[in-house]
Amino acid sequence: MGRLSMYASPPEPRERVAARVLCLGNPLLADDALGAEVAGALAGRLPPGTEVVQNELTGFGLLDDLLEVPRLVVVDTVRTGTGPPGTVHLIREDDLRSAPGPSPHYVGLLEMLHLARTLGLPAPQEVVVLAVEASDCTTIGGAMHPALQEAVSLVVELVVGILQDWAQPAPVSRCTSWL
Repeated sequence: MGRLSMYASPPEPRERVAARVLCLGNPLLADDALGAEVAGALAGRLPPGTEVVQNELTGFGLLDDLLEVPRLVVVDTVRTGTGPPGTVHLIREDDLRSAPGPSPHYVGLLEMLHLARTLGLPAPQEVVVLAVEASDCTTIGGAMHPALQEAVSLVVELVVGILQDWAQPAPVSRCTSWL
């Protein structure tokens, strides 16, 4: 009996990198195109040992992009209603909570990270999410809100800054008690 696979052919093995920028969103859906815009704007701006991945999928379609990397920056849109369109939220994974119980109908980023770790898969140890407040993520072929268009350059600068910080060696603590 043959093995079932969700791929027409096995996925290409990825080169191990120090950090990955995962830009989420569908470029055909108004403000949801932000991830693709940021991915394009990051070209040539990344420190060595980092990569950008643009993904339009959700749920289990995220799993491969969450593996084999110790540090992950996620860029996405969000609708919290706590700020105007274009507001950038910088969130560390520890600041986030998923729904108070698993849902068979929705599997998102946090659930996939949890699943990967539960299964002992090589998931990132450090995750930062840059979520930009959106206005419209459902209009097919719609233009991005002007505030989100303006936020692209800020998000790019934040991503580059995070990656540069991660690329710096950790400061050595000075312990004088043994001198």
